[in-house]
Amino acid sequence: MKKSNIYTKTGDKGTTALVGGTRVSKTHLRLEAYGTLDELNSHVGWLNCVIGEQEDHTFLLYLQHKLFTLGSYLATETERKKPLASSIIGEKDITRIEEQIDKTDALLPRLNRFVLPGGNEPASRAHICRTVARRAERLVYRVAEIFPVAEEVLIFLNRLSDYFFVLARKEGCKTSEEIYWEQGDI
Repeated sequence: MKKSNIYTKTGDKGTTALVGGTRVSKTHLRLEAYGTLDELNSHVGWLNCVIGEQEDHTFLLYLQHKLFTLGSYLATETERKKPLASSIIGEKDITRIEEQIDKTDALLPRLNRFVLPGGNEPASRAHICRTVARRAERLVYRVAEIFPVAEEVLIFLNRLSDYFFVLARKEGCKTSEEIYWEQGDI
């Protein structure tokens, strides 16, 4: 079997094909959105390199698969083509992330101040994931202003940044290095 080429040369003129066949500019909003999800997926992989607990490691791997699923969904011309079943985010995915948020949050002390990113390496990486997830969510909402986007996709993306926030807190609390915002000079 011949190995496939990494490069196809089909994007050399600044366009790429969506799932459905339409060629769009590489600056198209859909590409910006799913490119940001790809960026987030890379950060999640990087975060997972320093996560010690198997349950968290497994859940982050699950999220990486779901982020790839979301990218596939956003690359599909939903206005013309029904997304493949493998590209669908469903209610069970939302439930799973909400349950993980609740489970993680139950381990944490009550929060009565704003948390700053940082504290230790896993917490810092989780905060990076949180902020990239928020940017991805904003971009997908922009896509949804023009093209059909399933409500479950928007809900899942909203929960994603919440999950990274509680994971960052959990990791920061492990070493008592959670950093709080102080008003005024420190």
